Amino acid sequence: MRQQLCDSLVGRAKLPQMVFMTGDLGFMALEPLQEALGERFINAGVAEQNMVTVAAAMSSQGLEVWAYSIAPFIYARPFEQIRNDICFHNLPVKLIGNGGGYGYGVMGPTHHAIDDYGALLTLPGMTVFIPAFNEDVEDVVAASVSIDGPCYLRMGRGEPPSGWPIPRFAPWRQLTTGGGPVVIAVGPLAGSYIASFEAMASNARPNLWVISALPLERFSLPDLLLSQLKSTGSLCVAEEHVSQGSLAGQLMLELAHRGISVKHFKHLHALAHNYDLYGSQNYLRKRSALDSETMNNALGLL
Repeated sequence: MRQQLCDSLVGRAKLPQMVFMTGDLGFMALEPLQEALGERFINAGVAEQNMVTVAAAMSSQGLEVWAYSIAPFIYARPFEQIRNDICFHNLPVKLIGNGGGYGYGVMGPTHHAIDDYGALLTLPGMTVFIPAFNEDVEDVVAASVSIDGPCYLRMGRGEPPSGWPIPRFAPWRQLTTGGGPVVIAVGPLAGSYIASFEAMASNARPNLWVISALPLERFSLPDLLLSQLKSTGSLCVAEEHVSQGSLAGQLMLELAHRGISVKHFKHLHALAHNYDLYGSQNYLRKRSALDSETMNNALGLL
């Protein structure tokens, strides 16, 4: 999604108040943005805590500030600065974390972003966007600008089947339809399930939804989704995030408040930061039982 992000931000570079900051990252990807912004493209160096504080200061003066790094380095390392300098003042700084989930798999646990939105959504006023497809990025950039408060963009890579028509971005989208249970997946992970679901008989095919924006208080559950949950009573939530602070926990609390009972429930989630071996994102997903084969087995138990 970096290319789409760069293209979208280049489109905003003509605005004199826009500033982009990077923690010494983006080489061989963000050069067009650097060229378009000139001195408003700032390499803050490997100093993310300072970068976030400076971003907050510039935002307080009316600038539109975007701060970019590998995901753990933009939300975990400067967490206190995000809380104190950005969120406590409700400043509209836009934080961009590249490589959400196990996106930097071979780099090991220091580079895994599997606790990001759970941690950031504990902070006041924070909005999180998790684009599911590359084509979402332009709309996500526009949506984040429209929010008068801090935002975190969790970037990954779109994974739809080849030739599959991408639906226009929305916080909630239904991707497959059938008579089976409801499946809710967060961000790009949803795309990895589409092909296997579409190969199923229609009476067994899950109703697959993708959520690309949080918190639920701002982006409430669609009526159709609630209707499907009431009808089937079966739900599987899949997310490249640890169980603590997960969408599943927020969702089940929301359903309890609404008096909606889920009789059969399964939660697929990131199981660990540390493994004995490291590999690609898909390898680590499989280790965490997030792959499509495990998903299909889980559905058989609902």
